Amino acid sequence: MDTTQLNKISAAVLVSGIAFFMAGRIGDLLIVDTQPKKSAILIEEPKAPVAAAPAELPFTALLAKADPADGQKAFLAAGCVACHSFNDGGKNGLGPNLYGVVGRKIASHEGYTYSAALSGKTGEWTYEQINTWITKPAAFAPGTKMTYAGLGDAKKRADIIAWLRTLSASPMALPVVAASTGAAAGAAAPAGGQSFAALLASADAAAGQTSTLRLGCIACHSFNEGGKNGLGPN
Repeated sequence: MDTTQLNKISAAVLVSGIAFFMAGRIGDLLIVDTQPKKSAILIEEPKAPVAAAPAELPFTALLAKADPADGQKAFLAAGCVACHSFNDGGKNGLGPNLYGVVGRKIASHEGYTYSAALSGKTGEWTYEQINTWITKPAAFAPGTKMTYAGLGDAKKRADIIAWLRTLSASPMALPVVAASTGAAAGAAAPAGGQSFAALLASADAAAGQTSTLRLGCIACHSFNEGGKNGLGPN
């Protein structure tokens, strides 16, 4: 092969290389590589399960286990003595004397001038009425002159009322705690619903079997007499 042929081959290779390089450069200029702002597949971090708030005991159950000593401390801490006396025969202040208040007729303490809002209330200061009153006085008697905003802690309210109960020569009997709602039951009935004991008493066993099958429980459990254990026990 002579020199001319070699030169032609070399020139062809060189031209091909240049053409390939230029084609790549032109392609880079024509096609702009951009990163997407969002992933095409959104993968969310698993959220931790939110623990259910513990069910609050009904007021009667709280009152049954209330501590009068803690109630007196809560009464003093709330600054109630700035307006009320609570000894037998004590004088009225900005508020009436509270000795014997549990079971007393509402707005009836001798020598104290009540607001029209409270004077319009009928009945006695039962445990439930006092509980509602100190939860939020302005809601119990709109227009009351009592400026106390209220106490949201149900246990403290029960403790205070248990202590107020002791301010009497003959303390009023505590309300009876129903077996299905007592402290031993561990929880109040759902708001606006029945207690679990009441629901169980009227439950439908056939509907329960249908629910068990629909939930797929038989994938892990057997429930016939003498049935074998699976992923879960018989």
